[in-house]
Amino acid sequence: MQVSRITQVDGAKASTAARFQLDRWTLSALVLATFAALPIVAILAAAPEGGFEAIAHLAQTVLGRYVANTLALMVMAGGFALVVGTGCAWLVSAARFPGRRIFAWALVLPLAVPAYIAAYLYADILDFTGPVQSGLRSAFGLSAGEYWFPEIRSLTGGAFVLGIVLYPYVYLLARSAFAAQSLSQFRAARSLGAAPARAFWRVALPAARPAIAGGLALVLMEVLADFGVAQYFAIPTFSTGIFRSWLSMGDKQAALKLAAFMLIFVIALIAWEARTRTGRTASKDGLAARDDAPFIELSPAGKAMATLACALPLLLGFVIPAAHLAMMAMSDTAIAAAGVLWDYASGSLWLGLATAIACLVAALVLGFAKARSHSRIARGAIRVSTLGYAMPGALLAVGLLAPLGAVDIGLTRGLRDTFGYTGGLVLTGTSLVLIYALAVRFLTVAYNSVDGGLAAIPPSLDAAARSLGAGPARVLGRIYVPLLSPSLAAAAALVFIDTVRELPATLILRPFNLETLATRTYRLASDERLVEASIPALILLAAGLLPVLLLTRTAKR
Repeated sequence: MQVSRITQVDGAKASTAARFQLDRWTLSALVLATFAALPIVAILAAAPEGGFEAIAHLAQTVLGRYVANTLALMVMAGGFALVVGTGCAWLVSAARFPGRRIFAWALVLPLAVPAYIAAYLYADILDFTGPVQSGLRSAFGLSAGEYWFPEIRSLTGGAFVLGIVLYPYVYLLARSAFAAQSLSQFRAARSLGAAPARAFWRVALPAARPAIAGGLALVLMEVLADFGVAQYFAIPTFSTGIFRSWLSMGDKQAALKLAAFMLIFVIALIAWEARTRTGRTASKDGLAARDDAPFIELSPAGKAMATLACALPLLLGFVIPAAHLAMMAMSDTAIAAAGVLWDYASGSLWLGLATAIACLVAALVLGFAKARSHSRIARGAIRVSTLGYAMPGALLAVGLLAPLGAVDIGLTRGLRDTFGYTGGLVLTGTSLVLIYALAVRFLTVAYNSVDGGLAAIPPSLDAAARSLGAGPARVLGRIYVPLLSPSLAAAAALVFIDTVRELPATLILRPFNLETLATRTYRLASDERLVEASIPALILLAAGLLPVLLLTRTAKR
């Protein structure tokens, strides 16, 4: 009896030690977590500088406006995406109407359109000199001042643009949740006398609520991170405020304090998204598999309304922007401006490749740390390392520039005094910091793909190779890399595309000799040279189609 108790105690101690052991994979994950956490730590450390007076000055001048506009944009864009995404998801999951099979995957296409490009296009379409207002004046013989037309360059206009290109986040998760439900539950409610709307609200919607909330959290993260739409529509938000304070006014402390306030929003959204993810996992076990019974039958009028309800978001979010952009890209002005396109495309190309390589290496380290180490420290380090997906580009940029700028000055002085170095700043004066920031932001994309690939590889393959005398490097090269090649290729492609389309971090951190397709499009659009910006914008839109096509392939399944 005593021996048994001693054995149990020793086993418990060994288990506890294993949970907190520091093997090489855990240490590697901790190093990556340290790099990923640096911008957050730098922002929090700089927040108290200047004391209460600095915070009070911000509160009296710009803070209230930034908070109000950011919250209003999140509420309006999030509400729009919530209604459109949930409504379309329910229609394509439960009803039968013309075009349902096409809408099931095509409703994801607006994700291919960068929000800032959609803002440029809708401003061009709906402005006073645009085709819509010009057509109205011509058709009804109106002059300026004789009619009212909603202003697209406004808070509501920005919410519309963000909502119409981001609603697929809600749509995808809601559709998956609705598709996992059994329609027999809905029919049971209908047989008890519940109207279709009541059955939807009381039966279908509660079961899908965690998934819908998760999609909404992703939309709100994107709205909070937005810079291009808010900047072009002159909406003062945290992102534009940080950009203006750092680059236009040279006020580093104000930018860091604004980033600290923005971080509060980010942490709240991360906590909410994590909670909804737990809810989605818990709710799956209670859902019955969909049966093979026919879909809900609609009346002819109902079918027409369902088709229209699904067609409008697709038209507004993808077809109209893509068609307008393609028409502009075929003009002589756009073709003439494309002569220097390679200069900007090459910048995007090498920046995307460098970031993709950095993310793949880091993702492999984190993936093996999860697979090989059962330490809680390793799992905590992985969580910290993959928080970048929720961090706005502007926040990451100032969070890295503050500490690395000080390190860079000291490093440059040391090189100059020791080796006679006469160049510029080594870190912040080159693309290294930009690649660092982009890798932190998009590491989650690569990690999710690599982690999924590793989960499909049985550990017995590794053990068999080791038993035959193969070293770690040979096992990695001969077993893991070939088996992971689809996951690695998908991860590299997704990171590359996200990097090419990233705007705020690139604008703040890029060296003076680097221009990308995104920054070139932004500068031309800011100068109201939208026709010249149409071809690089079209390339960015086309690049965004790859991940969207992967999503639509999943949606078809």
